[in-house]
Amino acid sequence: MRNYVAILQKELKSYFVSPLAYVFIFLFILIAALFFYLYVSSFIKYSFQAAMQAQYYRMAPPKLNINLMAIRPLFHNISVFALFFLPLITMRAFAEEKKLGTIELIFTSPVKNIQTVLAKFSASTILFLVILLLTFVYMVFLMIFGNPEIGPILTGYLGLLFIGMVYISVGLFFSSITENQIIAAVATFGMILVFWIFGWVANFVGPGLAAVLQNLSVIEHFDDFSKGVLDSKHIVYYLSFIFYGIFLTYLSLESNRWRL
Repeated sequence: MRNYVAILQKELKSYFVSPLAYVFIFLFILIAALFFYLYVSSFIKYSFQAAMQAQYYRMAPPKLNINLMAIRPLFHNISVFALFFLPLITMRAFAEEKKLGTIELIFTSPVKNIQTVLAKFSASTILFLVILLLTFVYMVFLMIFGNPEIGPILTGYLGLLFIGMVYISVGLFFSSITENQIIAAVATFGMILVFWIFGWVANFVGPGLAAVLQNLSVIEHFDDFSKGVLDSKHIVYYLSFIFYGIFLTYLSLESNRWRL
């Protein structure tokens, strides 16, 4: 446990001492803020138009759901932003160690490989969690000036955390099999994109195969979280994906250790 904590502290320090984390956080928050503004302003404009139309026809104004029209699309966009940004964070996890030659120090130290993997995974997850907490300011703004449903917001953030950990686990694996950070980032993006495309391809195949592809799709499992639905099958899917990503990373490190 002491070794795990020591590596975790080292990884967090490497993120927050260098400008990398701050640039990452700033760009992520900026893009999320832009889409938040666009969705909310569009919702306000549509609400005003609907109210004016109802008043003209002497009808009751329609009840519009800000969760459906603004918050849910924002969550889906954040999951897309994470697809582009998180591979840039995980690409250096092991690839940089290999390039600098410090990976040999890890293999010859008394630290177990699983501790190293879990510590690096935890550090990247904490960084992503910090970003999610900063975007929660937008939700607080809506709670003050609007009336959103709290449940779908909380489950939506839980889903974002799960999907982010999936990206991180895949990124760690590809970083462990190459010393080129660019290759690690591109391979991570490509692999995750394949699991995104499964949901799209499901619309063009038979019902049997469509069900299989939808169950494999990363984003299909996120949709219920954004609706406020907590389904155990989605949680099991994400936890299984994360487990296999970490496990494959561990096997990759073990293989490298035995070759030294």
